[in-house]
Amino acid sequence: MALTTFVEVKPDSHFSIHNLPYGIFKHRTDSTVTPRPGVAIGDYVLDLSAIHFAGLFDGPLISGSDCFHQSNLNTFLELGRPAWKEARATLQKLLSSTEPALQNNASLRQKALLPMDEVEMLLPIAIGDYTDFFSSMHHAKNCGTIFRGPENPINPNWFHLPIAYHGRASSIVISGTDIIRPRGQGHPSGNSPPYFGPSRKLDFELEMAAVVGPGNELGKPIDVNEAADHIFGVVLMNDWSARDIQAWEYVPLGPFLGKSFGTTVSPWIVTLDALEPFACDAPNQIPPPLPYLAEKVSKNYDISLEVQVKPAGQEESFTITRTNFNHLYWTLTQQLAHHTINGCNLRPGDLLGTGTISGPESESYGCLLELTWNGTKELSLGKTTRKFLEDGDEVIISGCCKGNGYNVGFGTCSGKIVPSLP
Repeated sequence: MALTTFVEVKPDSHFSIHNLPYGIFKHRTDSTVTPRPGVAIGDYVLDLSAIHFAGLFDGPLISGSDCFHQSNLNTFLELGRPAWKEARATLQKLLSSTEPALQNNASLRQKALLPMDEVEMLLPIAIGDYTDFFSSMHHAKNCGTIFRGPENPINPNWFHLPIAYHGRASSIVISGTDIIRPRGQGHPSGNSPPYFGPSRKLDFELEMAAVVGPGNELGKPIDVNEAADHIFGVVLMNDWSARDIQAWEYVPLGPFLGKSFGTTVSPWIVTLDALEPFACDAPNQIPPPLPYLAEKVSKNYDISLEVQVKPAGQEESFTITRTNFNHLYWTLTQQLAHHTINGCNLRPGDLLGTGTISGPESESYGCLLELTWNGTKELSLGKTTRKFLEDGDEVIISGCCKGNGYNVGFGTCSGKIVPSLP
């Protein structure tokens, strides 16, 4: 029998009963109510603290925990996969059309089921550390071709390990937050000093990011075949990039000010359990990875991704990219296992970005660097064009899995560029 819910869920909604992504929200109108965990169902947010207080989380792992009375999800993440599965089973049962406990309790429904337009979404986790990978072969090839030429665009080490750098957790912001155009140095022209001022090559990066669950002790790596138990779920991510600042600074230590000014994430964490029906084979890796990265089952997920840009002063948004998560060469579990192989300890709430997700065709490239070939081509946006982002431009990333009569989606991840500070 198909799983259905008593809550109205529109056919195109990202938030079916098959999804139930987690987030942190606060009331728009009642400032006395503290931020709290919720799950999305249709156009509503289910207040998990109200459900827990009512005694409806009656399983052994959640009933005695205060994880749904916190202002972030870290305590819940730390409980691990058995607790996540218990909570998901409870919530799917409570929201199902055949279960009366919530459906027939008008008082609890009014208290616990809140319209989305009455809440404000916040960062769902306290992010202690953030790592950004470079896991798309198509993106790596395009970047290498642009900067080094087509003869040898991808460095040999790329095919042996998931390349990454340590990002800046403090500048990760929730979807809808404005991004101030960063200032910094750029390449000098001729014998002049380096340029200094607002970035002239501001870009988006279409990414997703894994949210770490229990993590590991210092000095104890996570086996690649157990790594999925340490990933709670996935969010959309835009790792904004100042290409001119990055190009001048990145030798020899890699990205710094060109990346650390802002990273936007979507508010809803879609769990790996919700994504499981959309698992697909990962690309064949040649040469075969070293034993510590060799997976018994190597899988990606069939997540359709799209980027729209709404140019400054215009009402219409224009789709500039359509791609898919399944283009990633290195899997989420390989990324996490590699991160810990030296003994590095991951902690609940850590964020692991995939790097820009690009497909093989030009219309599936995941950033303006590729779409405009580093500004050598113009991208048409209705009555205007772009090489890189201008002040007032808004970037909207969306992602969704299409099931049989339902969706498992991520909502949107958006941000608007505002002028550099004087």
